[in-house]
Amino acid sequence: MIDTISRFLSRAALYASALGLVGMTLIIGWQVFARYVLNAAPSWTEQASLLLMLWFILFAAAAGVREGFHIRLSLVQDSLKGSPRKWLKIVCHLIVLVFGMFMAWGGAELVAATWHHRIPTLGLPRGLAYLPIAGCGVLIVLFSFEHVLAELQGKEVEPLWS
Repeated sequence: MIDTISRFLSRAALYASALGLVGMTLIIGWQVFARYVLNAAPSWTEQASLLLMLWFILFAAAAGVREGFHIRLSLVQDSLKGSPRKWLKIVCHLIVLVFGMFMAWGGAELVAATWHHRIPTLGLPRGLAYLPIAGCGVLIVLFSFEHVLAELQGKEVEPLWS
């Protein structure tokens, strides 16, 4: 059950990231066109692209935890065999899980503390920029938990592209 939910959420996070990247590219393209061709740079484009960038980077990072394309050093892990390797992998996934918990908690506090502030050029709540920190922290916890369960059962988490 967790595998099905996790695969769906990872795929959704990757699609959201791709859409955010395309959206940011279109916004920056409009900014360049408006500035150099129309001589009228829109004021909202920089803040909108930064907002989208926060969202798509964090969702891609969360998906990276599940899919295994996040940055990690595996020299020690690769040199071990059997049970020590399994337990080191579990400990590593638990460390990432705890990081995700702190990210979710801290992100939620940041959203609550800044929700009533407005992004001047967009008129949106500033907390909207920090919402993906909390949401992606929850995803990281879920994806790390899936890896821990898989390791305990002697299985591997099957990536989306397999």
